Amino acid sequence: MTDKGISNTEFSNVEFSNKEILRHIDHTQLKPYSTWSDIEKLCDEAIKYRTASVCIPPVYVKRVHDAYGDKVNICTVVGFPLGYSVTAAKVAEVEQALADGCNEIDMVVNISDVKNGDYVRVEEEIRTLKRVCGEHILKVIIETCYLSEEEKIAMCKAVTNAGADYIKTSTGFGPGGATIEDIRLFDRYIGQNVRIKAAGGVKTKKDLILFLEAGCDRIGTSSAVGMLQGERAHGY
Repeated sequence: MTDKGISNTEFSNVEFSNKEILRHIDHTQLKPYSTWSDIEKLCDEAIKYRTASVCIPPVYVKRVHDAYGDKVNICTVVGFPLGYSVTAAKVAEVEQALADGCNEIDMVVNISDVKNGDYVRVEEEIRTLKRVCGEHILKVIIETCYLSEEEKIAMCKAVTNAGADYIKTSTGFGPGGATIEDIRLFDRYIGQNVRIKAAGGVKTKKDLILFLEAGCDRIGTSSAVGMLQGERAHGY
């Protein structure tokens, strides 16, 4: 491994401490019925355990920014979870999220365009959103559970060519989540400046370590704190 995530060599010098794992976690609460109490709990845990970010619904970004300021790194989602919003709508979502105080955007590609083989269109949408994001991080969710290996490889190239910061496996709302095989595939085909985020399908501390070893720089889950306390994850 090189710049895409943490190398196995680096991990061999880290005894997989909870602290080390947590700094790669996008602490996530994206359930459609998430309450402010749920979001406060998420943010308080993120501060306590120093997670990489909190990933929250767009409607809560400004409220979290106003309540917590720079104490948490705010991530939100765009075109979520189905991806087939028009590009102009996704642009508007990104602009509003940044104005509200968001630092990182996880966008869903137009999966219909991917299935139609219109990779030029997909790449241009990613490039457009990255232009709006500027120096803010853009993660691109390709929803691997719907894609063939050929399509996944094409998306690795599109994400790289468009200048996005991360490729992400899943929304957590599809019929399947991240797999180690997909992470290894990404690692072979993404460009040197693209990092990997896994989401969905990560259920135990052992899973967390395996995904980090395989090349992930971030893992999106609502359950990392529980996993590291020996509990099995339930849901996204």
